[in-house]
Amino acid sequence: MTLKFARLGTAGNEQPAVIAQDADGAEKYFSLRALTNDIDGGFLASDGIERTRGALDKGELPEISPEGLRIGAPVARPGAVVAIGLNYTAHAAESGATPPEVPVVFLKPTNTIAGPFDAAPIPPSSEKYDWEVELAIVIGKEASYLSSVSEAEGCIAGYALANDLSERDYQIPGTAGQWTKGKSLPGSTPLGPWLVPSSDIDAGNLRLQTLVNGEGRQDSTTSDMIFDPATIIHHLSQYMVLEPGDVIITGTPEGVALSGRFPFIQPGDVVELEIEGLGRQRQEYFRAQTGSPARHGASDPVRINA
Repeated sequence: MTLKFARLGTAGNEQPAVIAQDADGAEKYFSLRALTNDIDGGFLASDGIERTRGALDKGELPEISPEGLRIGAPVARPGAVVAIGLNYTAHAAESGATPPEVPVVFLKPTNTIAGPFDAAPIPPSSEKYDWEVELAIVIGKEASYLSSVSEAEGCIAGYALANDLSERDYQIPGTAGQWTKGKSLPGSTPLGPWLVPSSDIDAGNLRLQTLVNGEGRQDSTTSDMIFDPATIIHHLSQYMVLEPGDVIITGTPEGVALSGRFPFIQPGDVVELEIEGLGRQRQEYFRAQTGSPARHGASDPVRINA
């Protein structure tokens, strides 16, 4: 039985839930309050996914209605968001870079995490805000100085869909261009709608797509990644401790605005992203105002069939 873990409710007040099919194949939502207060590192590290399967089999989880509830990021604010750059050969080429021989690694602030349907702010002075559909790994077991790629596979709790929004003028040009500046903006890591356990999905060959205002931009598969998830985790574990609940976003395929083939995101644009088996995101973009906080937690219409 494939499970989908979700967090429902207003930003900062989400309730943990699991989506599972009944005997007739209909999807139903069940509260996880009996098992945990949130879907976080503690829940994942304490065998929370398998405990959820057992509780569902025993009928111990109450059914809930998701109607009218915002869909938040499927994991509570992680301890770290680690990102991998240039991890698809064609994207490296459109970026003017040589495909890397080892993973390109950078960090994103954890406060960039947003819900998959939250209204998305474009920075006040930004002219080159860009989309990046990415497979996200959620860590379920501490990873440090792992001895092998096979050992790294056991550290994966599951996968989710992410958008690594990037301001290219902040990221790249001139002596002040820095990836950290271009990838740390408020709401720049929409995550979800679901976390799917690693045992329930083959992450090695999933279709990734991006549409902007209904027009296709990205269309590829995770089989084109240069470094697969387990290789990435093994590599990272040699340089940092990955903890349960941490999120790794694994790079984007070709088809971003940086390629010069498409315009960058403008206020009023709608960006839709999808990864096979991991659901869909939809963000409507607005211009953030100088001196005003970004509406990072704003709700968009609830989309139950994401």
